[in-house]
Amino acid sequence: MKVTVEKVDDINYIVSGTVDNKMIEDKVAQFKEEAAAKKEKGEASSNEKIEQAAAGQVFNEFVEAGIQEAKLDVESILGQPGLKKYEQRDNSVYFEVELSTSPQIDLEIGYMDVMPSFTKPKADPAAVEKKLAEFVQQQAPFKKIEKARAVKDGDVTIIDFKGYIDDEPFEGGSAEEFKLKIGSQSFIPGFEEQLIGMEYGEERTITVHFPKEYQSEDLAGKESKFVVKLHEIQEQQAETPDDAFAQKILSDNTATLATLKDKMADQVIAEELSQIYVNELKPKIIDGLLAKFDFTLPNNIIEQEIDAMVRVKTSRFSEDEHKQYMEDKAKFQELRESLREEARETIKAALITEAIANKEGVNVDEQEVISALSYQAMMAGQDAHELVKYYQENNLMKSAQMGLTQDKLFGQLLGFDK
Repeated sequence: MKVTVEKVDDINYIVSGTVDNKMIEDKVAQFKEEAAAKKEKGEASSNEKIEQAAAGQVFNEFVEAGIQEAKLDVESILGQPGLKKYEQRDNSVYFEVELSTSPQIDLEIGYMDVMPSFTKPKADPAAVEKKLAEFVQQQAPFKKIEKARAVKDGDVTIIDFKGYIDDEPFEGGSAEEFKLKIGSQSFIPGFEEQLIGMEYGEERTITVHFPKEYQSEDLAGKESKFVVKLHEIQEQQAETPDDAFAQKILSDNTATLATLKDKMADQVIAEELSQIYVNELKPKIIDGLLAKFDFTLPNNIIEQEIDAMVRVKTSRFSEDEHKQYMEDKAKFQELRESLREEARETIKAALITEAIANKEGVNVDEQEVISALSYQAMMAGQDAHELVKYYQENNLMKSAQMGLTQDKLFGQLLGFDK
């Protein structure tokens, strides 16, 4: 193995060199031998997986050799090594890898002077009454309507349904006396809307299309007909808010309606303050910090951020657009470069925030991230477990943690808790 290190600037390095094919072959042979031993215990691996694992190990050893050659502290290295070039040569493989270390951020520079001044909002009595009325309605139990009428948005319906594709029933497509709230968007798009107007005892056939990205490949993108029978309609019957209602909601025997209204006032203020923060204060703080601090940025982290931004952007493309960018390398590169400045600012702001948060003793642990994601899922009517799982499987937990840290830090510096 031959390794050369070029120091690009004070934090960025290019590690280049070759690894003999013989070394890779020996590593593959070693991994196959270990796999054979595992196979005897019933743990089998394919040759492809073995070769990938061996290649990954060789690459890691190459990077480690580069780190040692550059005399870098492993703890100071940011992110994952960025593979800039991979080239198969006659008797070896050529690697070119980019490494970055943590930049030095001078926190002696005053950062409090970029904190904008603001006036904390006061709760409008009318807004408090409106929020209380909405809350009382949300808390109201669903009860069977006393007088028969047609289904309307917001009702809870008790229905039987059976789904068919090409006139054949499909697994999981039927239920009896199923409780479904109209407008909850918990069913296939278009299903709930077609129940509006149904009368007691009515049977109706509705047609829907499963989304192309539906979790079951057998159903994704297909048209389905559902035969639905309505048994019952339930609606929310709101209570009159009083001291007893407040005591029940707050689990406090000493609470009064005024106590509950004070809680609602706090929520109104928090929501208004959140809007001011997101739309006015946060952008000003970030712009101020970006202008205030000047330091070298880690190239490999910027490239990784660009990759993430490209994935988000292309995920919204049509199939034709996606194909164009995949086939036209120049067009794809142009897309990457169009996102570079935004990626630079994102990474710079994140590094500044992290440094200030460490100084101010602000931190966010994994449980806080999970709680925030769960709340986000609840507000959007999503499955909290699935959203957390998505973030974990797509390496988005760190990004979410950084965002929460930023908001927690800025809130502390702005004095939101005072």
